[in-house]
Amino acid sequence: MSDESSKTISDHLTDTLSQLKEMRHYSKNNVERLTAAWMLFDGELAELKQTDKIDDLMSRQSQMHDALETTIAELEEALQKLQPEPAE
Repeated sequence: MSDESSKTISDHLTDTLSQLKEMRHYSKNNVERLTAAWMLFDGELAELKQTDKIDDLMSRQSQMHDALETTIAELEEALQKLQPEPAE
């Protein structure tokens, strides 16, 4: 517990960025796997009139991935601003 309270804002931001980057990695892998499965079964799902459900899931996953990318970039920028100026 004392370790958590001794962390700086920069430390917390670094931890958060690390977790978001891990989420991004898994998100990308999930999108790729879902896309591969979708391509294999597109014909059968169309016959069952189930394609809209998968299309919706793929769109949502893509939106989540895009939001992760944006958030990571913004937090990395904020982290850079927290870093002290290099001594000359």
